Amino acid sequence: MKIFGKTLLALSLAGAVISTAQASDKVLHVYNWSDYIAPDTVENFTKETGIKVVYDVFDSNETLEAKLLAGSSGYDIVVPSNNFLAKQIKAKVYQPLERSKLPNWKNLDTSLLKAVSVSDPDNQYAFPYMWGTIGIGYNVDKVKAALGEDAPVNSWDLVFNPETVAKLKGCGVTFLDSPTEILPAALNYLGFKPDSTDKAELKQAEALFLKVRPSISYFHSSKYIGDLANGNICVAIGYSGDLYQSKSRAEEAKNGVNISYSIPKEGAGSFFDMLAIPADAKNVEEAHIFLNYLMKPEVMASITNFVQFPNGNAAATPLVDDVLRNDPGVYPDAETMAKIYTFPDLPSNVQRTMTRSWTTIKSGR
Repeated sequence: MKIFGKTLLALSLAGAVISTAQASDKVLHVYNWSDYIAPDTVENFTKETGIKVVYDVFDSNETLEAKLLAGSSGYDIVVPSNNFLAKQIKAKVYQPLERSKLPNWKNLDTSLLKAVSVSDPDNQYAFPYMWGTIGIGYNVDKVKAALGEDAPVNSWDLVFNPETVAKLKGCGVTFLDSPTEILPAALNYLGFKPDSTDKAELKQAEALFLKVRPSISYFHSSKYIGDLANGNICVAIGYSGDLYQSKSRAEEAKNGVNISYSIPKEGAGSFFDMLAIPADAKNVEEAHIFLNYLMKPEVMASITNFVQFPNGNAAATPLVDDVLRNDPGVYPDAETMAKIYTFPDLPSNVQRTMTRSWTTIKSGR
């Protein structure tokens, strides 16, 4: 019996080694936005499942779209924003999700699923990961020093009024490098619909930007996070969660930089970043395992607590830190939500017009 027991033990250990080896052979390729996951999420997933993750990042929808439309992206999971998702679904770059492999789907926020179904009918191809607004992150002390106590920090006047923004030039003003998300803010400020496709109105939005262009330091979709935290710039038009990360970094560094975030009173754009599987993904089974893992309330709450974006998981909300759940910049109140708009799935000719305008704006000519 002892010999038989040892044989069984040896066989069990051999089986465990084989199982571990097989698990370690599994590799998942994820392409997500920069600074958009908790530090231990991937590590914890690998510990639980044995699936290794190769995790790459991007900082604009245009970058992701270029890879997807070119084909053979090499990724198993990607995170497009909902306004890009609709066009990409039409281009057949995604495969339908297998709900039977996603038992944690029940934890998702049904109201958000309904909202994004405009881009993805019946939520066949994707579901919300995080969402947020595009607003104003600012260095409270530097803006006050430049503009006084009455600085319009709750208004697009701060950056779209040429005289006002000129006074901030010395301390640094930046914008997201994303025409489809930033030009609508200018349209809205001018009194037009943010989803306008009228060429004359788009031209007026371009003209507005050219008036303030001399006061803009740069256009970038991630650099501003560190620069605002370090005091290198004083105003950043960016994603809400990114700007809250700037605030947290400054507080952790105890560098005396006091950062705040506001959703402009005229209204602001909102976005939903979606989790999807490319049509040419090589590791579809592992992709579903990872997506189901992300739907765990405790996992999603942990990510929100770190990145400071609200997530699409209703069951996770009670687990989010109170300071975030009660912050109107993170979870806007009903009055603010009434003025928040989503970005449409624009026709390709309008996107081209916007891209040309954006090139002109960035060059300043």
